[in-house]
Amino acid sequence: MSSPQNETYGPTGVTGAAGATDPSGVTGTYEDVEPDAGHGHPDTYRPAYEARVSATELPTEPRLPRQQEEPGESEQGAEGAEGAPGSGGRAAARRAARHKRGTERPDPLRRLLPQALVVAFLAGGTSAFLANDKAIELSVDGKSRTLHTFADDVTELLADEGVEVGAHDVVAPAPGTALASGDEVAVHHGRPVHLTLDGQRRQVWTTAHTVDGALRQLGVRAEGAYLSASRSQRIGRQGLALDVRTERTVTIMADGRARTIRTNAASVREAVEEAGITLHGQDTTSVPPGSFPRDGQTITVMRVTRSKEVREEVIPFAVERILDPTLFKGTEVVERAGRPGARRVTYAVRTVNGVRQRPRWIKAEVVREPRVQRVKVGTKPRPRSVGDTDVDQLNWAGLARCESGGRKDAVDPSGVYGGLYQFDARTWHALGGSGRPQDASAAEQTYRAKKLYVLRGASPWPHCGARLRG
Repeated sequence: MSSPQNETYGPTGVTGAAGATDPSGVTGTYEDVEPDAGHGHPDTYRPAYEARVSATELPTEPRLPRQQEEPGESEQGAEGAEGAPGSGGRAAARRAARHKRGTERPDPLRRLLPQALVVAFLAGGTSAFLANDKAIELSVDGKSRTLHTFADDVTELLADEGVEVGAHDVVAPAPGTALASGDEVAVHHGRPVHLTLDGQRRQVWTTAHTVDGALRQLGVRAEGAYLSASRSQRIGRQGLALDVRTERTVTIMADGRARTIRTNAASVREAVEEAGITLHGQDTTSVPPGSFPRDGQTITVMRVTRSKEVREEVIPFAVERILDPTLFKGTEVVERAGRPGARRVTYAVRTVNGVRQRPRWIKAEVVREPRVQRVKVGTKPRPRSVGDTDVDQLNWAGLARCESGGRKDAVDPSGVYGGLYQFDARTWHALGGSGRPQDASAAEQTYRAKKLYVLRGASPWPHCGARLRG
């Protein structure tokens, strides 16, 4: 029997004296076998992959003694031996206990198989773990860092790292691209720029970090241009407002002379001032002074003077017509002559570069009101002829006395009217008379007077016509 000092029981089985183990890390087991005839030492190691030994092949009594007995085992065995009838004493009790432990020893292969599976699983999992781990260099807005990740593509990597990407951001390589260890991923966030370029306002997006980089990225020619911010100013994620005025060529015509300048002025007025031209008073330009000057534009300075002009204008009088049944139809007698009125009108006069413009009405003031002219209009029917008895029965003698005192050669003090009925020369000739009325006979004068009455009634004699009926 082997010495107890050369073998011990391990946690999972029996280990050899030298602590021999399986190369895979699984501890081997010892069995009670016959010594090797060639070496004189027992073959105490049986690998786990060897075929399982049946229970019938195991010795009925273990040859390996215990390293140490359980406390109280000897006493309990002795008591049992002494108490059992027909017992063989203490030796028999110890043999029975060893036989029981031998029969309850687990199958070595069944005990080592789970451990081998665990080791194999751990070895395979470690290989898969190492295969999926990737070393990636991630750069966000120029800040780089190297990290290890299990992400399969760029989209998953950015999501794992909490990097949000918007519509105006640039990612290289593109989202969704598969990743391999050693790859580089760059993210450039877009920044809004409220750009006013030569007077035109718009919002653009850039991934540049400075004003100079944004101008290059947007293709803005900044040589000689005015910038509202320095080129080195950084652009944050919130963006900035930027006013850019490029250099332009502008021609200004003033006082008969042309001046061509290079300017980045913000308005026409500033460009005119840069050309050394001063606007006085009402002076202006051919385009609005506050408008933006364009490249190649020609601007004309207009020297303007303004003054006021007052004019007297006539207000025509109105005519009032009154129906008069005492006058024959077609006869009109002016009862009161009209008189025109007068008003004072003020105009603004504008002169541009010495050329007078059309006056502009400002106000009007009435100086004298016009007087209405009243005219009587006859409604009485006319007699059919001069021989009408109605005409012959009129009091012509009474009319003659009233007009001329009954003298056929009478002439009024003005020398215009003459004869019995005081004809003027134009009316006398219109009635068919010749010469002067005062030179004609009384009968002819009365005949012409009756014809006049037929045409105009008593209106030619406004003061004495009523005598005809008296």
